[in-house]
Amino acid sequence: MKNILDLPTPSFLVDLDKLESNIKEMAEMCKKNGKQLWPMVKTHKSTFIAEIQQNHGAKGFLVGTIDEAEKLVEKGFKEIMVAYPVASKENIERIIKLAKNSHIILSFDGIEAATKVEEACEKVDTYFDYLIIIDSGLHRFGVAPEKAIELAEKLKKLTYLKLKGIATHPGHAYSKTNIEEIKKVAREEIESLTKAATLLKKEGYPVEIVATGSTPTASFVVGDKIIDILRPGNYVFYDAIQVALGVTTLEKCALTVLATVISHPKEDLFIINVGSKGLGLDKGAHGSSLIQSYGIVKGHPELIIESLSEEVGKVKVTGNTDIKVSGKIEIIPNHACSTANMTSYLIGHRNGIIEKVIPVDAREGTQNPLALL
Repeated sequence: MKNILDLPTPSFLVDLDKLESNIKEMAEMCKKNGKQLWPMVKTHKSTFIAEIQQNHGAKGFLVGTIDEAEKLVEKGFKEIMVAYPVASKENIERIIKLAKNSHIILSFDGIEAATKVEEACEKVDTYFDYLIIIDSGLHRFGVAPEKAIELAEKLKKLTYLKLKGIATHPGHAYSKTNIEEIKKVAREEIESLTKAATLLKKEGYPVEIVATGSTPTASFVVGDKIIDILRPGNYVFYDAIQVALGVTTLEKCALTVLATVISHPKEDLFIINVGSKGLGLDKGAHGSSLIQSYGIVKGHPELIIESLSEEVGKVKVTGNTDIKVSGKIEIIPNHACSTANMTSYLIGHRNGIIEKVIPVDAREGTQNPLALL
């Protein structure tokens, strides 16, 4: 069997033992607390990993793109939520097509996109369930909890869309600096959903689903009675940001990038053959101040990735090291979700022995756009 160190670099690696353990741990936590788990697919964009999640009890999946939804449906997955409003004619047509073979739940935070979907549905006599997006503090999508009634009043005039509940994403947890601050975000998450659900129910609106999710706050909200569905994504891999936040440990990080040291121009500097097109320039999706480098070099705390060009990176040497030119290093990326999207294949291994090539088959651009017309 081939070892990961035999691979050309850069290569994108997944420790299958860690991956499976992370998936199982989240599934068991949800089951123990009586919650459905609908993982966010944008983290891994792989139907192979989605199948592992389903085998461990995932009831459905949350998608960030129509490409992800199409690949899931193509592979036979039936329950899919779309995280963001669909507004363009072409994407609405794609979603309607998917609804023939799966149950698609849409999400809205305004009347404009919903009206576009309604008009298209009327032409083909197709109905959709939907969730109202609640802003719990990220201030991206969503309405304030007290505005949920106002939006529900507007949307109830639409015949082909049926309200099923509410959802939020506390992404601002990523801008925090410690677990206590993350717990505060979790409380805001619960308070916002509770307020919105209470107001809607009081006015007679159905709230069959209350969905939320982010990996940092998951363990702090899963036990609350208001929650029906948890939708975290990053937990399958974890990454340097999750470690910095105190959410997990280095030992649980499943995704790494394998690189080769290709130059040693100065005593305290190495150059590696992976750059921003492998590791990304991400130091936190919503402004984390905890991340100072561009990834963590496994087993080598004396090596700091201080800057990246597109295809190469500078690694500062801060102490004694046994690394030399032609040596290979594994790097835990800052943000696993963006790193996994930079490759078409992940190399699955156990204890460094290669076991499986995993297609990242739900990336954008995996389908010919003209074929969709």
